[in-house]
Amino acid sequence: MANNEFTLVIEGDLTNEDVARALFEAGCDDATFGVSDRIGYGEFIREAPSFSAALLSAIHQVESVPSLRVRRVEPDDIVTMAEIAERLKRSRESVRLLIEGKRGPGGFPVPLSHGRERNRLWRWSDVAAWLGDREPEEREAAHFIAALNAALELRNSEHQLMDQMAAKELLALVWCRPPAPTAPIYQHATRGASSQE
Repeated sequence: MANNEFTLVIEGDLTNEDVARALFEAGCDDATFGVSDRIGYGEFIREAPSFSAALLSAIHQVESVPSLRVRRVEPDDIVTMAEIAERLKRSRESVRLLIEGKRGPGGFPVPLSHGRERNRLWRWSDVAAWLGDREPEEREAAHFIAALNAALELRNSEHQLMDQMAAKELLALVWCRPPAPTAPIYQHATRGASSQE
């Protein structure tokens, strides 16, 4: 089994000794927890059969502590040109030439954000797929992080949606099925659980 490295961004008091003890007892003895700029995190080096298994088991263990909730996974899928250069171990100029099609095969993924030079953002999963020279496991990990962060964002935002019909339709889109007029709102988007009333 391979060692998988990732960081979970966590909501909740990680400075509490009881929380630290509960995390250890839940199985998170392969992580270092801390707080930076009031943002809690857990840096994991987890042995597991796959990256997704490592990540999901870590999230379940962290969230087994009632006061904690995972907000997102890092490294994030959304990257700047500088972050692309860092991950590829290339210069920013080299990446700029790839983006402009002046180097490489052309067809670099389009940015997610507006076209202003300094503020453009890309999906790392798209860049990794375009490169083609990444290991299949690395490409799969990039896509999995992108999907998982989207699911976590939806889960964390669901309770803030005031329009319940819109929330129901949004969640139905995630699960690729049309909303049933009498179907209840899904309770946990990341777990795919729905409750029947």
